[in-house]
Amino acid sequence: MIQKIAFQGELGAYSHEACVEARPDLEPLPCSTFEAVIEAVRSGEAALAMLPVENTTYGRVADIHRLLPDSGLHIVDEAFVRVRIALMGNSGTSLDDIKLVRAHLVLIPQCRGFLESHGIHGEASADSAGAAAELAAHPEAGVGVLASEMAARTYGLDVLARDIEDQDTNTTRFLIMSPEANMSPRGDTHMITSFVFRVRNIPAALYKAMGGFATNGINMTKLESYMVDGEFTATQFYADIAGHPEDPAVKRAMEELAFFTSEIKVLGTYPAAFPRD
Repeated sequence: MIQKIAFQGELGAYSHEACVEARPDLEPLPCSTFEAVIEAVRSGEAALAMLPVENTTYGRVADIHRLLPDSGLHIVDEAFVRVRIALMGNSGTSLDDIKLVRAHLVLIPQCRGFLESHGIHGEASADSAGAAAELAAHPEAGVGVLASEMAARTYGLDVLARDIEDQDTNTTRFLIMSPEANMSPRGDTHMITSFVFRVRNIPAALYKAMGGFATNGINMTKLESYMVDGEFTATQFYADIAGHPEDPAVKRAMEELAFFTSEIKVLGTYPAAFPRD
């Protein structure tokens, strides 16, 4: 039996593209929500989960950092997908015919220059790949969709224009998660360790907690804070650092962090997808 990798969205979504690129040997399993993705792995329906965590244009993906600590899953890898946006329509439609395009809310502003130059109006949809599936099932004159070329292939739509995003650097970072942790050093680049923590309610606790990473020469590539339990006083931090927990310098830094925190949870250790020096 072919194992599956779960992702949020419809077939043809950028998360689907990430699954195909990163784990071509697994069968993609579309899920309606991030919670459903996690549950698919917990229940054994899928072997892995593909979850987006941040985008170079729009920052972190809502809800993901809230879900990760209690998911029961472990980060075992990361993947990056360049968000290339295509305009697609029903067979026989030309670019000049398109007056309206539908797409997820975040895609439309990324193509503003192209849309304005062609006199095309954007209309927000819950899901870009879902909009492609809907257009294929119910053709509409003068209507197109902004989505990945994979969505066009999946639903039999014609690509009328490709790579129409205003910026050619838009990239989404994904985390690949498993029920089992893989702590072994691996890959051709350095390791990344991701963890969440809460600092103690004492003056300058965060400053002091971070000091151990500086004095031990540990590169912290990401640090974000967010509220938990609906309280402004309960702040949790998400961090990525370069290194493995068994590295002597990382071990010293984590020991110092523990002195100033009330909780630390390592989410996973995995090879960096590319050098970040």
